[in-house]
Amino acid sequence: MSDGSVQQKQSQPAVPLLQEQRVGEILAAVPERGQWRYRPRRVGLVWRSKTFRAGAVFTALALCGLVILALVRDQTGTEGFLVGLGLAVLPVPLLMAAFRWLDRVEPWSWRNLLFAFAWGACAAALVAIIANSFATRWIATATADPAGADTLGATVIAPVVEESAKAAAVLLIFLFRRRHFSGILDGVVIAGFTATGFAFTENILYLGNAFGEDQQIGTSGFASVTAATFFVRVVMTPFAHPLFTVLTGLGFGFAALCARRHRIRRILLPLLGLVLAMGMHALWNGSGSFGPYGFYVVYGAFMVPVFGLVTWLVIWSRQRELRTLAAELPAYAAAGWLSPAEPLALSSMRARGMARDMARHRHASAYGSANAYSTPYGAPYTGPGHGYPASGPPPAHSPAYGSNRVVAQVRSHAKAQARARGRAAARAVAEYESFATSLAFLRRRARRGAADPDFVARELELLHHLWQRREVAGPALTYAAQATGRLRPRYIPAGPAPHPQYGGYLPNPYLPPHAQQPYARPPYGSVPPPRSHSR
Repeated sequence: MSDGSVQQKQSQPAVPLLQEQRVGEILAAVPERGQWRYRPRRVGLVWRSKTFRAGAVFTALALCGLVILALVRDQTGTEGFLVGLGLAVLPVPLLMAAFRWLDRVEPWSWRNLLFAFAWGACAAALVAIIANSFATRWIATATADPAGADTLGATVIAPVVEESAKAAAVLLIFLFRRRHFSGILDGVVIAGFTATGFAFTENILYLGNAFGEDQQIGTSGFASVTAATFFVRVVMTPFAHPLFTVLTGLGFGFAALCARRHRIRRILLPLLGLVLAMGMHALWNGSGSFGPYGFYVVYGAFMVPVFGLVTWLVIWSRQRELRTLAAELPAYAAAGWLSPAEPLALSSMRARGMARDMARHRHASAYGSANAYSTPYGAPYTGPGHGYPASGPPPAHSPAYGSNRVVAQVRSHAKAQARARGRAAARAVAEYESFATSLAFLRRRARRGAADPDFVARELELLHHLWQRREVAGPALTYAAQATGRLRPRYIPAGPAPHPQYGGYLPNPYLPPHAQQPYARPPYGSVPPPRSHSR
């Protein structure tokens, strides 16, 4: 993939690009920034308002959180609740960071991820506590066998109730965020965050009860019930609940890859994933009844291999998504929307990170250099001959600067502005990468027959987002493609002849002078020249 000339040999895609027309006319048809959406706003009913629905969801989750907080505190006591909370929170950042790392190609917004976590920690946990308690009491009353009721509730009732409650979050996001739910990784990440929240609340309950038991029998240290519970639930099996629910997420992820005409498959795959999650959960809960070594047998012979298999599948899916970028984006490079080097950089996580870092460093350095010797009143330092020395910065006691305190304030302000410019540039590159990834996945779904009816409108809006950030992201990605060895300097193709209306070539600010190649860049803020392409 190091040869840029490969892009010229890309076959014509089966999914047509935009019709041949002036790019200026295309961009002029895009609505204002405040109206960037793929569907028109529906008015007339209160519950159709996005603000109303978001407020209703937040209120419902908050109420569930308050109820579950009261129930757990009632069962564990105040001291037990605080101890359980302090110990249960330890694996949460690690699990969230792991799932967020898997989601780096096309990351979900934190709003959706926090909804999934809150659903698992509040709504799913509340449903599980109420339903499991009610079912266990009913079985104990019907059979007059409390011990058997506890075993039956843990191996049959709890897996069905808990996995169904957690799967509801994945289903809601699959239905209401369908456009962003594009593959296996999306199902895994949403399911992982939901299960992490559920395990967090459940660990508070178990660790709090263990601490209360230690208080009654007077044990402490490594021989205590709290230490044993912490070792089993937090150290050995922090991935247990996420692993169960990830199977449900895999079912939804495979369903998202299916074409719309395969309706039965799109229904059966999530159900199959849910059944597998329930079965695995039941086997795990019932491992204690298989004998003194049943737990270790299930853990070593079943849980660890399944965890390794799912991990391999998730990493393979992420590499497959990167290959999708390399296969789909060259069509837009051939149409003139992207540079030939950008698909190479966007299909590499290392190159994407390097592009963000270079954009941050370059824009911060450029702003800092331009404002390093500015006066407090904004007048730049004009060099020697105006009361300043022949070389170096003007002295602190010069009239333009005033006191040393003012100088320090000016320089501090300039550094803060430079850092802000650098962060804004890095954010623009990150958004460019996200929009380009969504564009590639949109085209992949259209190729498979799973595209939405507004495919053309959404494609146009994504291209508009890319063009708004191209001046910052394009040179950074080109540099990253070359720096990572995915594009050699001598293979950077020369652009077309300069358009008389939009000026000539501009150098790439990220490349050294000896590696500069002619590269077409319209002036900042101008409409790009039209590029002809056929279907």
